[in-house]
Amino acid sequence: MRKILIMALLAATAAPIALPAAASAQSRGEVRDSYRDLQEERRDLRDAHREGDRREIREERRDVAEARREYRGDWRDYRNAHRNEFSRGRWNAPFHYNRFERGSRVRPGYYSQRYYINDYGRYRLPPPAYGQRWVRHYDDVLLINIRNGRVLDVYYRFFW
Repeated sequence: MRKILIMALLAATAAPIALPAAASAQSRGEVRDSYRDLQEERRDLRDAHREGDRREIREERRDVAEARREYRGDWRDYRNAHRNEFSRGRWNAPFHYNRFERGSRVRPGYYSQRYYINDYGRYRLPPPAYGQRWVRHYDDVLLINIRNGRVLDVYYRFFW
């Protein structure tokens, strides 16, 4: 009897459970197609407004809202599937954002080794000369002379 109860409990807990399906990664082309569909729905809505048919306008608004939701979902899936391209990371420094200009002097805490961009080729930045370093400061990229702390070049909002 004990074995039967244990087997019944195991069978009940091992019953198939409805699991959400894994989200499939969108390709760039599929995201682009979703955007084109959204633009087409917007054009149809404009045409319906010109004609003045209220029922058709309501339907077109629903279609535009649905196309917008679909596009946003596709774009979110694409971004999540390509995280390494869209990641910003936590680059918040223990100091506040300052907008540095060329020629301004920067304290050493702003260009310590943890903020160096060593793979500047990946970001298509020109190679720094001897004694210079590319440094990330929030979303900006600074080329700094590490001997005296002078800013030689600045790219604002480089990491959107």
